[in-house]
Parts: sequence; structure tokens; C-alpha cells
Amino acid sequence: MKVMEGSAAIAEAVRLAAPAVVAAYPITPQTHIVEELARAVADGTLRAEFMTVESEHSAASVVLGASATGVRTFTATSSQGLLHMSEVVFNTAGMRLPVVMTVANRALSGPLSIWNDHQDSMALRDAGWIQLFAQTAQEAHDLHLVAYRVGESERVHLPVMVCVDGFVLTHAFEPLEPFTVEQAARYLPAYEPAFRLDPEHPMTFGSYAEPSIYTEARYALARAHEAAGDALADAFASLDAITGRAYDPWFDAYRLGDAEVALVCMGTTAQTARVAIDRARDEGLAAGLLALRTFRPFPAERLRRALEHAGRVVVLDRAVSIGAGGIVAGEIRSALAASVHQPDVVGVIAGLGGRDLSIATLERAVRADADTWLDLRADVEVM
Repeated sequence: MKVMEGSAAIAEAVRLAAPAVVAAYPITPQTHIVEELARAVADGTLRAEFMTVESEHSAASVVLGASATGVRTFTATSSQGLLHMSEVVFNTAGMRLPVVMTVANRALSGPLSIWNDHQDSMALRDAGWIQLFAQTAQEAHDLHLVAYRVGESERVHLPVMVCVDGFVLTHAFEPLEPFTVEQAARYLPAYEPAFRLDPEHPMTFGSYAEPSIYTEARYALARAHEAAGDALADAFASLDAITGRAYDPWFDAYRLGDAEVALVCMGTTAQTARVAIDRARDEGLAAGLLALRTFRPFPAERLRRALEHAGRVVVLDRAVSIGAGGIVAGEIRSALAASVHQPDVVGVIAGLGGRDLSIATLERAVRADADTWLDLRADVEVM
């Protein structure tokens, strides 16, 4: 066991994955990750081309191009940086390039905020990337190796976004057990893509698609997300076999079996939510927790089976689709619409812009019986 900053734990996992190209542009709160990788390159513990670029758009472009040549790549970003990358983010998925990127989740402007919520990765949820959400530094470390293994799978070939709560996870120190060099070598095979840019064997990546073939290209991308389910199951089973650390690929369930009220959340919130669930139980409310780990591909059928026996499902969103409400809540409602027994789904917006998600807030969330925003300040005038 080691005590490591979350960013250092992430960087160590990436170092063990041995990407050939790392593209770096600083933005709070992900900068510590690429700083650690720069140190590893300088020390000789990571043999990679470390490219300091002039913008996030360029960082995404570098790893797209490098991945197309058939090498393993990495970059990291946050908030407005992810939005600046957005054109290339969509292209990377459309070109089926298994880039791995850390998103240190942070609020979007305006107004400007450097603090944590999930609005950045949610804004690009339809870009075609697999999206994994970490609860702890240990999980953030492990998920990056999972990301390479799944993204590079023969039937998948998709980029993977590992989402970690900014500051709450990236800058906190936690005890964890990192992969050893030997474990990483057993877990992650060498990357051998089926197709790569090669002057000796010319081919086209990301070409112009006329209406006669564009639909089929998007269909293939959707099918790859379906195939990712088996790849995720395999990756997590292998992780357990090698390290002894067991994860459900899709979500964690806590006291959910007999729950009358189920709270759904993602990221580090799940750790605090367990305490709120225990307190609700002590007060006589049969509450349970479902903490999503994989948001894309969205595990609709698995969620339906896990939640259909609850009378009420409260979904805590740390992002909002303005004019429509909570994003995860909307997806949960859609998933449960096919249930024989349809629970009442309540959407709760909380924790935006780094506002604290205390145990008391989560206790109020568990008891919410109508869509609401929690912890709004009465002394702030709303136009």
C-alpha cells in the first residue's frame, strides 16, 4: 500500500500502460497528472514522446494523429479545455481510435468556476467515447488500465474517457495499492491495431462520408458500444484475477436489495452517500444506493433489473441540461420506462460548481419526493 495523490495514482497507471505519445496542456485541476508524466519521461521511467502543445485542441489532435499510426497515447483535460477539444473528440470516436483521456471533472462557464461537478464530461456524452467514473484514487488508478484494455479490444476500438472529480479526487491523498510492473504486463497486452497509417500501405482515416454511407458509419460506432459490454466484463474479471480487486463493471450497489428508495449518483459522491443511506436506515427508511461506474455505454437493462423493485428512485445529478433537468435522471427514466413495475423517478440537482455535497444534503436527497434543486441560497437574488 502507498499513500498517493489522486493525480499521481492516475499518472502511475498511465506510466505502466507505456503510451508512446503523451500530449500535455495545463488546465486546473488536471495539471498534476501531466506534470507527473513529464517527470517520469525526464527520469527515464517512461519512454514516450512528451509533447507540450499550445492548446487543448492541439493536444487532442496530437493523440488522434499518433493513435492513427498505431501507438498507444494519452492526454488529460478539464472543463473549458474539453470543450475546446470537442471537434477532435468527436473525430477520434468516429475514426475508432482507442485514445485514453482523463477528464478531471470541473464546472463549465459561465460564470467561471474551477470547482468540481460533472457538466464537462456530460456535455460530450454523445461524442462516442466510453465514459467511466471513479469513486476513489484506487479506482481512478485501476480504471486507466481498464480503459486501455477495453478501448484497444479487437471488437471495440473506441476512445475512453476516465472521469475523476476535480480536486476532490485529483488533489486528495489516499492509501491505495498500485499495479506492479509485472501485474500491468500481465493485464495489458501490447497494442497491435488492425489498421494503422503506414506509407508502405496507404489507407484513409476519417474520410468524407456521403449520405450513402454515413448512417452505416454511425451504426458501426453504436455496435462498437454494444460490444464494449463484453470487453468491460472481461477487463474487470481479469483485474480481479490479477490484483484481487473486484469491481462490478457497471455500478456498485449498497443495501439495494430490499430498498424502497434508491439513490443513484456517480463519482466520489457515492462514498459520502453510503453514510447517508446508513442514517436513513437507522431512521426507519429502507434506502439503498446505486453508484454508476460506466455511463457510456449506458447499462439500461442492468439498471432496470437493479431498480425495478424500488418504489422511488432518486437520481442526484451534478450536471443539468438547461430546460430539461438532470441528465442522468432523464436516462434513468428512459431505462425504467420498459419496466413492468415502474418506480417513481425523482431528479435532484446538487453539487454544482463545487458546492459541498454533505451527508445532510444527501440525506435530504434520499427523502426528496419531487424534482428539485438542493441547497439553493435564499440570500442570492435569482433573475
